[in-house]
Amino acid sequence: MLAKAVSLLPDANKADITIVGAGPAGLACAIVLARAGYRVIVREQRDGVGGRFHGDFQGLENWSSRQDILQELADRGIETSFDFHTVYRAVAFDAWGARYEVEDRNPLYYLVRRGAAHGTLDHGLLQQAEALGVEVRFGDRVKTIDGAAVLAGGPRTADAIAAGYVFETDMPDGDWVCFDSKLAPLGYSYLLVHGGRGTVASCMFTGFKRQAEYVARTVAAFRERVGLTMRNERRFGGYASFHLPRTAVQGSHLLVGEHAGFQDALAGFGMRYALRSGILAAQSIIEGVDYTALWRREMLPLLKTAIANRFLFNSVGDRGWRWVLAHWLQGTDARLALIRLYGASSWTRLLFPIARWRYRAQLDDKSCDHHECACVWCECAAAEEQIPLEPADPQLHGRHVSHART
Repeated sequence: MLAKAVSLLPDANKADITIVGAGPAGLACAIVLARAGYRVIVREQRDGVGGRFHGDFQGLENWSSRQDILQELADRGIETSFDFHTVYRAVAFDAWGARYEVEDRNPLYYLVRRGAAHGTLDHGLLQQAEALGVEVRFGDRVKTIDGAAVLAGGPRTADAIAAGYVFETDMPDGDWVCFDSKLAPLGYSYLLVHGGRGTVASCMFTGFKRQAEYVARTVAAFRERVGLTMRNERRFGGYASFHLPRTAVQGSHLLVGEHAGFQDALAGFGMRYALRSGILAAQSIIEGVDYTALWRREMLPLLKTAIANRFLFNSVGDRGWRWVLAHWLQGTDARLALIRLYGASSWTRLLFPIARWRYRAQLDDKSCDHHECACVWCECAAAEEQIPLEPADPQLHGRHVSHART
């Protein structure tokens, strides 16, 4: 319980708080704590922020809550000191190539870049933290931790991967997505273009060993459907981990972001989950309230619904996505439709126990056996070993053994 963790601090108003990991969750936690007068030390094993990313575009979603995400951050003192582009409209394609307009009068999401460069989400959060007096130690690989801390080490394993290219282009700005298992098994492919830069990728939940094939198909599909052109393209890749923790507390340490398993199991739009969990961890320390109770109240319904939705869409496949695009997301109220999709309902509550039982098998990719496999996870897993600590819930992590490097 958090009360025990807080009681370990010698002076709740002046004690140093250690945060392990300088991703969005860790830096959001550091910013909120620093604004409350805490001395904060962030320890990051890489040489800088955003080391897992390559300047690729990602979406900071605006549909898992009725409150706008930028307002949610502003309310907790986190400024938009990073570049962003507001997206009101996107184009989706189903597996048969049919085109659907997805739009809303309010922002669907905010397009941001990830990585170490000026203007990225990661760099912007770092600037804010350091301006508030947060000490950030790069190249600091943590082996053990004394006392209370917040663990924000990022994903421990891969349940989904995204692979593709970042590039320069003369294409007009636009946001496109394909729900086609031939391009991204159990997932989706996307193309994001803004200001002469672009990101194209296949986000797949299985079939990792055929990563190169799915990326090639994705590029070909977008060339045919929207006239994709690329210059100076560079490969990039990333991965996400999904699990549902019991407490997200490990001894005296609070777990945030993907280190805790806080991710969107349906689509992998996890940045908002990461930022929110970092804020909640800071709130629990500042107010001396139970962290588990906080995240369960604020995030558990979303996490459960995402698991139920992932199970459902895995079951119905391409035809299910076609129905959603044709009957659910049409018109000018797509954000409201997504809010309803992500909100807990009677049917998702009924489906959740079955979905949770099937959850591990549904997301565990058997093709990634580490034998002559060049997928994103096999390339990056060794480099991603971070804190040698047991997960918060070993039972729920058991399914990842096939993906763990030893």
